[in-house]
Amino acid sequence: MSSAPASPAPRREVSPLELFFDLAFVFAVSQLSHHLLENLTARGAAETAVLLAAVFGTWAFTSYEATLLDVERIVTRWMIVVVMDLGLFMNAEIPNAFGDHAPAFVVPLLVIQFLAVTVTSAAARTGIQREHFRRALVWISCSAPLWIVGAAVGPEPRLRWWAAAALVDVTGTWLAHPLPGRPLRSREFVFDGGHMLERLRLFFIILLGETVLTAGRAMSDAPVDAPSVLATAGVFVALVCLWAAYFGGGEDVVRTVLATTPDPVRALRLGVNSVYLVMAALVALAVGSELAIAHPTGHGSTTIALLLFGGPALYLVTTAWYFRTTAGGAWTERLAGAAVLVVVGVAAVRLPPLASVVLLDVVLLTTAAVLVRAHRGLTRSLRKAPPV
Repeated sequence: MSSAPASPAPRREVSPLELFFDLAFVFAVSQLSHHLLENLTARGAAETAVLLAAVFGTWAFTSYEATLLDVERIVTRWMIVVVMDLGLFMNAEIPNAFGDHAPAFVVPLLVIQFLAVTVTSAAARTGIQREHFRRALVWISCSAPLWIVGAAVGPEPRLRWWAAAALVDVTGTWLAHPLPGRPLRSREFVFDGGHMLERLRLFFIILLGETVLTAGRAMSDAPVDAPSVLATAGVFVALVCLWAAYFGGGEDVVRTVLATTPDPVRALRLGVNSVYLVMAALVALAVGSELAIAHPTGHGSTTIALLLFGGPALYLVTTAWYFRTTAGGAWTERLAGAAVLVVVGVAAVRLPPLASVVLLDVVLLTTAAVLVRAHRGLTRSLRKAPPV
């Protein structure tokens, strides 16, 4: 098989149908945050992580395949509509997935996975696309029995079965569904990289927006007093800083990388991989924010500190990995910011939540300002570099 890069695909705008599709996953993020809030234990966090892997894996696979097949095709549009419908049923059962409604969560999940692979395999226009879909089918077939057994057993052992299933699914996505003796080079794909980048960009905005909604709901339930108002304002500042940590020039870096790399599919696959952890980070921050707004002058705790500081730290570490592997810069600043968050988070365990939010804002404001400058310098360097 030739290793010559494929010609770039025609650039297509994100369609209204794809934005409509994303609404089902706004609901999912809210459900995940609520599940974690109601189960603030190590097991609750593990359950949330497993459910998150299944939910985002559904979004990522459908969005990636729709981009690969061309969202303007009728078959692709029908696939998106059906997956959205099934996704609503699946996401509605997130709070009860580890209770009595396990089959109601797993059946839509598996139908989505096998339906998407079947449709995309039949609609594929090239041999390399069909090979890609066959490989995905092998990996899905390996995880499906684990999901089914987990739904059949009781709540206690279910977590182990589903964690194994989620691990298989995530590993397949992260490694691009490898099979022994059957190499597949992503450089050979005809792929609309700009379209998929925009899908990821909009999904990130949705994640931030859901955290804003969580803060708003918490504020509506809290007393209208100075501590609650200040805590809500502080949470908003933290979210703006996380927004600026990427959109303050980071997006220009990623676009420049896609325009200059000989393998844009790899760069975007790594971006999809990173969003698993970004989503987990923002769910953690959303729950921590809700706790801080509800009791701004209460006693600090390890749980609140872990959520408020651990979520943003995970976000910075994850994006540091992505920028390091794709752009080669603007990653040490992120790691430094994450390290400071860890140190401050440990010190904030005994502080009232409002004080923790203030410290979080100080660290994130500084980090965002440093990253804006780093992004500008990195973009200039990438544009001056000779083409690969």
